Amino acid sequence: MTTGSENELFLYSGGKFERYWARIWSGTRTSLLLALIVSVSDCVLGITVGVLWGYVRKLNNILTEVYNILDNIPRTIILILISYLLRPGMTTKDIDRIGEKTIRKLGGVPNFLHYNGYPASVCVSVNEEVVHGIPTDKRFIEEGDLVSLDTGLIYKGYHSDAARSYVVGQGDPEKVKLVEATKEAFFRGIAAATDGGHLHDIGIAIADYIEPLGYGIVEDLVGHGIGRHLHEDPEVPNFRQRSRGIRLRKGMTLAVEPMINLGNWQVDFMDDDWTVVTRDRKPSAHYENTILITDGAPEILSLPGGLRS
Repeated sequence: MTTGSENELFLYSGGKFERYWARIWSGTRTSLLLALIVSVSDCVLGITVGVLWGYVRKLNNILTEVYNILDNIPRTIILILISYLLRPGMTTKDIDRIGEKTIRKLGGVPNFLHYNGYPASVCVSVNEEVVHGIPTDKRFIEEGDLVSLDTGLIYKGYHSDAARSYVVGQGDPEKVKLVEATKEAFFRGIAAATDGGHLHDIGIAIADYIEPLGYGIVEDLVGHGIGRHLHEDPEVPNFRQRSRGIRLRKGMTLAVEPMINLGNWQVDFMDDDWTVVTRDRKPSAHYENTILITDGAPEILSLPGGLRS
């Protein structure tokens, strides 16, 4: 989940961002937990309305077994789960129901639900909706839609956050390219997230990749620090800044989340106080993971095992 950009400079103070809590994620059930939440959201997308609830019952049995052996779960299980594709006919609320049920089944707590009044566990944003779309039983997914899912959870007192975008069925090739570019922008950005590097190098790397493609990078919303709270300092711009920002330190945990528009960068905030849409009403895509700054390449806490999904 994004936070609003205030363009403030947050100064590093000894220990403030050295959240070594994140180390418990690596090799434990927590890192696999978030991957499963994202993956199960993927899995849910492959279900048509007619078989949805029968699938839920089967999924519950699977997840009960998975939870009992989570520390040793094979990576292939995750790959199978994320292989499902979104299909027309589901409502955005169907996705939210499955997301919340899965989070709770795995021992987590949805951290989006009731956060500052947000009424769901999964943000489901469609086409021109950039982020924070509110799930409803009245909104049906259609062939060719670009759908963005953003969800997170609390596990043993610590927060996680991740997002993915998908094109439903046979979609516009331009939408497909946008989704792929947004994902690649994330990986270009975190390549600059190194111990001793600078915070704004992340946004510069994203911009260096996206700007030549002619897409717009949303500037009214940013990534964020994450830990005991969903949104913590510092803000993490996904776009170019004049300054390089604070120095990154080993142990810092950040949610990096480029939001890329097919048109220009400008957005509008809707009357529901949550949904953000592109001003030109062209499609937008979103890709996010929670990362840990290390001695070398950053560790993607919400994508264990190096899976690039």
